[in-house]
Amino acid sequence: SQRAILAAKNNDVHALNFTIQSKIAGDLVTYKSVDSITNPDDVVNYPTEFLNSLEIPGFPPHNLQLKVGTVILILRNLNPPRLCNGTRLSVKRLMPNLIEATIINGKYAGENVCIPRIPMIPTDLPFDFKRLQFPVRLAFAMTINKSQGQSLSVCGINLENHCFSHGQLYVACSRVGKPSALFVLTSDQKTKNVVYQRALQ
Repeated sequence: SQRAILAAKNNDVHALNFTIQSKIAGDLVTYKSVDSITNPDDVVNYPTEFLNSLEIPGFPPHNLQLKVGTVILILRNLNPPRLCNGTRLSVKRLMPNLIEATIINGKYAGENVCIPRIPMIPTDLPFDFKRLQFPVRLAFAMTINKSQGQSLSVCGINLENHCFSHGQLYVACSRVGKPSALFVLTSDQKTKNVVYQRALQ
């Protein structure tokens, strides 16, 4: 459904996603990525175990754990405009080399699609590294930044850890069309609204 929990930080999002998925009935399927160094001269310096341990923003994890019924987010443009970075889907079937899922947001909502494993190469590491994995992450919860452009019917915002950049709170609160569809959790009934004054001048 077009519902989501938003949080400012990746750690909070990951914790929420794992907690929610654990409450869904069904078998947990684990997909392990194939991680490799593309420059042969660097192989000895970066063992596979180290590559597997890397948690890279915007990348799927080495151990991707999913259940049927799980909500996932596409991390790459696979088949624009149908399957784009930021598309949310509900998992229908988990196969060894394909994930079948139903799009749940945007003009293609309701369509069934198949997602393959693809090679992904980060550009901000000091070595050349490739991860072969399904380009998805759990998406019951999302970072506020990743939610930009999404329209939600119901939105929960976890602000136990405050927003940390300009406009984040506005982005989070504007994902829904009416105040009654917005629910906010804070640690002390107040939160910070980060605004860069120079941006308003």
